[in-house]
Parts: sequence; C-alpha cells; structure tokens
Amino acid sequence: MATTSPAITSLGVGSGLDLNSIVTKLVAVERQPLTQMQAKADTLQTQVSSFGQISSLFSALQDASNALDDPTLWSKSTATSSDGTAVSVTSASSAAAGNYAVTVQSLASSQTAASSTPYAASTDIVGAGTLSIDIGSWNTAQNAFTAKTGTTTVSIDISATDTLASVRDKINATGSGVTASLVTDSTGVRLALSSTSTGVSNGFRITAADADGNNTDASGLSRVAFDPSSGAAGMQSVQAAADAAATVNGIAIASPSNTITGAVDGLTIQLQKVSSTPVNLSVASDTATVTKTVQSFVAAYNALSSYIANQTKYDDVAKQGGPLQGDSAATGLQSQLRSLLGAESSASSTFSRLSDMGLQVQRDGTISVDQTKLTAATSNLSEMKKAFSASDYSNPTNNGFARRFSTLASQVLGVDGTVTTHTASLQSLITTNTADQAAVNARADTFQQRLIAQYTTLDSNLAQLNSISSYVTQQLALMSKSTTG
Repeated sequence: MATTSPAITSLGVGSGLDLNSIVTKLVAVERQPLTQMQAKADTLQTQVSSFGQISSLFSALQDASNALDDPTLWSKSTATSSDGTAVSVTSASSAAAGNYAVTVQSLASSQTAASSTPYAASTDIVGAGTLSIDIGSWNTAQNAFTAKTGTTTVSIDISATDTLASVRDKINATGSGVTASLVTDSTGVRLALSSTSTGVSNGFRITAADADGNNTDASGLSRVAFDPSSGAAGMQSVQAAADAAATVNGIAIASPSNTITGAVDGLTIQLQKVSSTPVNLSVASDTATVTKTVQSFVAAYNALSSYIANQTKYDDVAKQGGPLQGDSAATGLQSQLRSLLGAESSASSTFSRLSDMGLQVQRDGTISVDQTKLTAATSNLSEMKKAFSASDYSNPTNNGFARRFSTLASQVLGVDGTVTTHTASLQSLITTNTADQAAVNARADTFQQRLIAQYTTLDSNLAQLNSISSYVTQQLALMSKSTTG
C-alpha cells in the first residue's frame, strides 16, 4: 500500500525556495508504480473471491449429483389411504408397489378399572398395607390371570397416613405399567387405574396385603385391589384389555397395538377406527421425490453455469470484461461442464441423453426442464436410475450422468484440482504483489530521505550565499556613500 510522505516544514527557510513542494512531488513520482500494483491486487483479490464462489457452486452441484446417485432415492415409495380417518399408512423404502384392502373389526384397548365405591375426597385415608401389581392377561371371564413373560411383581408400601391422592402418586411413581388418576363425579372421588399399553397381554392384576387382615373385602387397602380370581371387588372392571383385530387382503391380523408393522413389508399401518367397508391402501414409487431431486440438480447446474458465464463475459455496453474474462482456468471449467452436458451415455438403453428425460440444453449453456417429458421418464424409474447413477469403472462411457458430474466436481475441488491450484496461484500472486508494493514504498522512503538531506545542504549553502550577498551589498552601499560625501 502507498504511504503518505511526512510533511517537510524546515526546507526553504534559508533559501526562500519551496523545497518542501519539490521533494513531495519527486517522491510522488517515485511512488507512481503503486497505483498499478494496487489495481492489480484488487483484481487478483476479486478473482480469488470469484473462484471461491465457483468452488461453493461446484460443491452444491456435487451434492445434487450425489443425491441422484443415491440408491435409496430410486427405491422410495409413497403410500396413500382411501380413508385416512379409519386407516392411515406410511411406507419405507422396502415397501413393494401394490394395493392392500384393510378392514378394522376392533381397536386395541388398555385395561381400565375404577373404585367400586367412591371416596368422599382425595384426602381420605385409604388404609395401610402392601399393594402388588402384576402385568399380564385375563381370560374372557376374568377368573384366571397369566403373568406376562419377562415381567416381575411391583410392590408398593402404603402407610396408615397415606391418602387416596398419595396412593395415586405412589402407583404412578413405580413405572409398573399401570397409571392411576382420580375421577370426581356426583357421588364422590374414584381411583381409576389403566394399563399404560394396549393389548390383551398388557392387562394388570392388583392384590393387597391389607393391614386389617382381610385382603378381599371392601374396607381398608383392599378397596384398591383388582383381582376377580380371588374375589377382591374393591375395583370394578371398566374396560378389558384387547388386541386390535383387522384383515389385510382378507387375512386376519391381531395386534396388541393400533399401530401394525410387519403385516405388509415396509408399511406401518395405523388403525384409527372400526371400518364397515375395506379401506384401500395404495403403494407406489415415489416419483415426486425423484422429480424434485432432478430439479435440484438442474438448479445447481444452472447456478454454476450462469455464474461462470457472467464472470467470463465482456459487456459491450459498459465496455468492461468480467473478473475472469480471459482466465483459462475458468473457461476450461465452462467447457468441461458443457461437454458433460451434451455427452451421451450407454448406461441406459432408453435414456442416452439428458434431453431424453426432459433436461434440455439452452443456448446460454443452462438447462430447462420439459416437465411433461420428465414426468413421462419417471414412469420408467429402473432405466432412469441407470441413466443417472450407473457405474462402470472399466468403461466410463457407461457411467450415469449424475456420477459423471460428481466425479468432475471431485476432480476440480481436489488437492490437485483446477479450482484449488488456480486459487493457490492467485494467492501467490497477491503475496508477491504485496511484497512488491512494500519494496516500492521502502525505495520511495529512502529516496525521500536522500532528497531531504541533499536539499537541506542546498538550503544551508544558499542561506550562507544570501548572507554574504547581503553583506557585500551593504559594504558597497557604505563605500559609495563615503565617496560621495
């Protein structure tokens, strides 16, 4: 960068000459090369920024190309329901295209029991003892209980001071598979118990070891017990645990949950309500996502192509070229992109060119999408997949279009790639330019000091000559006066 010469205030005092202005102008001439150097530095920095943007746009194109090269894109499916209020559905990539008729006979439910006799208030004392909770299944008559495999009995100690509310809280704190709540009606407060999971195997039995010595009467802690098989009637059954019952293409399905997985590979079926007529579930290839991914690729390519074109063009109106006009690296990248865009591929026997799938090359080098043609192409996803993502290391002409663009991006962005090496070269030129500017400034500073020293001597000498001249003039004047007198 240029430096400002320090003000020279003492020069010319002795001689009366404007030596300060002379030195300043001579030093300015010495610094004149800096103007061109600074302009070059600005140009180089702009070019570095331009290649930084090209790098970013190439990276975006690579991401868009990789998305088309992703095998999961082409295996995705979408599922719809003819009545989502009765049966809803989601699909995974493994779901096979087809139609499935689902009829819901009953929904899965959790077991619920409530106090046979209400309490006056939630602050009522329940009675001391121990409650034991088991998870399992009841038979239809609810006179036989079978514990669920893998579960253990949960015991809860109830003290003589525990209220109905604190018993509720202790049950909820155990995580036993049973939740408790208090329900108030016109007759008082009832304890309501529900299994946390639906299904026959997730019912519950609650037994009481009552401190009053009677574990099945309706007094004390036994009022909280639910065990019809032993005669404990403190809690009455409100709803029995039940599995969901449905048919899929006429095949009976039972599920402990209203969410059914595994009945149809890749489908998750959610039962919402009982249906009197079959609900049709339709599974088809996810062409919408494929179309969106192709459009994203086109947008990424167009952004890169348009940017390079803008950076390398010459504006006839402004009579000014873009920052990268004449840059061989930039124009080389532009040529590579256009070459790939117009090249054929043997990957697919149906789509040998991008234009066969509706991706039309425009005069400005960008791509326009013929939506009708692209939609038609998505009806043949197997060939479309080959056209974009096929890989053949022995014969690159068999590689898909997306794989080709991804490979190009990897090459130009790599350690030895065009973008990387050219950017490094520009940075090197900026470093050299900075050093050259510093050298010019140093040389100008030295020149200035030399001029100051020389003109200081000149000023001193002229001051002495002026003094002598003045003295001689005075003496001559005196001698002339003496002679005439």
